[in-house]
Amino acid sequence: MKKDKYIAHRAEDGRTQSVKSHLEGTATLAEQFAASFGAAAWGRWAGLVHDIGKYSAPFQRRINDPEHAPRTDHSTAGAQEALRHGLAPAAYAIAGHHAGLPDGGSTLDTSDAPTMVGRSRKRIPDCSPWQQEVVLPQVSPLPFLGSDGFTDSFFTRMLYSCLVDADFLDTETFMQGLQPRGGYAPLPVLLDMLTAKTDSWLNADPASDLNRRRNDILRACIDHGAQWPQGLYTLTVPTGGGKTTASLAFALRHAAEHKMQRVIYVIPYTSIIDQTVEVFSEILGSENVLAHYSEAAFRQKDPEDLTPEEYRQLLASENWDAPLVVTTAVQFFESLYASRPSRCRKLHNLANSVIIFDEAQTLPLPYLRPCCAAIAQLVEHYGATAVLCTATQPTLAPLFAALAPGLPLREICPDGETLYQALRRNHVEDLGCLSLKALGQRLTAHRQVLCVVNRRKTAQQLYAALPKDGGSFCLTTLLCAADRRTKLAEIRKRLKNGLPCRVVSTSLIEAGVDVDFPVAYREEAGLDSLLQTAGRCNREGKESDPARCPVYLFSLEDSPSPRMLEPQITALRAAQRECGELDMPEAIAYYFKTLYGVKGEEALDQKNIMDAFRRGWNGVQFPFATVSKEFILIESPTRTIYLPIDEGKALCQQLQAGQINRTLYRKLGPYSLEVYAEQYQALYQAGALDPIDERSAVLTSPIWYDRETGLKSDIQGGQGLFL
Repeated sequence: MKKDKYIAHRAEDGRTQSVKSHLEGTATLAEQFAASFGAAAWGRWAGLVHDIGKYSAPFQRRINDPEHAPRTDHSTAGAQEALRHGLAPAAYAIAGHHAGLPDGGSTLDTSDAPTMVGRSRKRIPDCSPWQQEVVLPQVSPLPFLGSDGFTDSFFTRMLYSCLVDADFLDTETFMQGLQPRGGYAPLPVLLDMLTAKTDSWLNADPASDLNRRRNDILRACIDHGAQWPQGLYTLTVPTGGGKTTASLAFALRHAAEHKMQRVIYVIPYTSIIDQTVEVFSEILGSENVLAHYSEAAFRQKDPEDLTPEEYRQLLASENWDAPLVVTTAVQFFESLYASRPSRCRKLHNLANSVIIFDEAQTLPLPYLRPCCAAIAQLVEHYGATAVLCTATQPTLAPLFAALAPGLPLREICPDGETLYQALRRNHVEDLGCLSLKALGQRLTAHRQVLCVVNRRKTAQQLYAALPKDGGSFCLTTLLCAADRRTKLAEIRKRLKNGLPCRVVSTSLIEAGVDVDFPVAYREEAGLDSLLQTAGRCNREGKESDPARCPVYLFSLEDSPSPRMLEPQITALRAAQRECGELDMPEAIAYYFKTLYGVKGEEALDQKNIMDAFRRGWNGVQFPFATVSKEFILIESPTRTIYLPIDEGKALCQQLQAGQINRTLYRKLGPYSLEVYAEQYQALYQAGALDPIDERSAVLTSPIWYDRETGLKSDIQGGQGLFL
């Protein structure tokens, strides 16, 4: 057996992989990945050069005698070679393929700086033998590079993704043998599965006008999915119009027609992923749906306890190598601005994919511009089709026009005003200002009612005023996810059986939760929030007369609106004055236009992410590492409290015993709460917490947690006001 002269990897059983073999294997994969956006030669070049530092004598001493030889930098050599060839994106990708994409740095950086400038000045050991074994391809410049710093930085991330995923996969294959990746049904087969389901609806006589309208929406999505080119679209459908299945039909038909790679469904909240995954799995089979979020089954178990299907999903979650991926907006957008290889390796699989953004109105305002810029890049340069899907479509056309002037934004569902009129199932009435007592009396008078308020404490106070007949519920994030799921199941059951059901909730119930009340109340907030609450009122159109299903808008005496909602309320009132009917596309467009105007241009990119890549940030060019720390969609100074209830009791005991690991934290997710520092401190002073670290603790006293209303908000010694 021939002994490798230059070794890249050594397996536990003594097998070795040569540097040449690893470079060629990585290059072949990276070439395939980058080919999806016309950069095959770039991918191959980066793969061939990324580990040439392993030809150095210090690295070979390390690989042959790891106990006695020191670690050595093996990525800088390839980065410097890329710079010599004028291939800056490849240089960044190679420099960061282990430690993460670095900041560019400034001309003042010395050779010990971790920046790209510092790495370019670093003295490295001789690794020239690579030139005897590696032949580099010619790399042609891509037409969209060089004109804009943001576009160049985005390409760098995509190339980086190709390289790190290829590096992981080639190394994994050598070290562990072939892994159970793939095995999914191809997209045309998934389309056939969906078609079999939708044909049964489209060919049947619709039982109601609502079902007929849903079928019209579905047909439009199927037809346009086949007929229209890859691009940027909106799908604006009133709540209850069947947009989840309709958008999936557009995506699968479009992907099959254009021979695209996959469909990615981006959802704003983890609380509604379960029901979306359930719908998709019922149609397409759970084995063909990858749910990548914190509470997915494969993330809750120890690796040795996973079934073969769950293990395959765990591997697919690393790089989204699946035909249908359902994930969160946080996972999606933060990955696009991340720098670590583990977060970025999936990005190249966004190319040539259909990406559905569910509840598009929830795109976070402080990051709206960089989020839209990323979407525009994927569509304009990477062959993706993006669909902004919602009942309350934000007015993003001007923003996209500024970011990508040649990229039109087109609506899939025609004649929106007629559709909204036809699907109207309730009407909005403004009650003005109410006292908490008067509101409680109104809610008590209804047999079934939903009331959505802005504060968790308000919800608890209102719940206390409701009848204790088994039909009153309080839903807030002061309840752990496990208890919220139990209550939602009971709420749905009572609504279905016509039993008393009075629910007071914060906005969490607006996030696509499938419930149907005959009447609803919404405390003054944004128009999108009002209409989301309205979407839970007469949702299934059981009452044919919208006048009999009111959605009451109100404000509360002695309870000023949270400051964070003031711009939304200002825009709502403006739309109310100018447009009259708030549940029509004209009012929705006016609301968002006003909201963006009230917030101002700077508010749409609060961290100056776009300028950071276009013009540098505090003297630092291409600040990849810095931006990855700044781009956090949900910034909340909260601390975590774990509850020793049900299955969480044994898990908390493990935590307190010091058996801390990632799997345990994931399992504890359904039995945890996020609270602000004041409430955390008050609980701690009351002796109710056993701290695990400086940001988390186990609740030791059950008196502070009520299975009906959640964590108490009136703890002595601390403030109890939470949004």
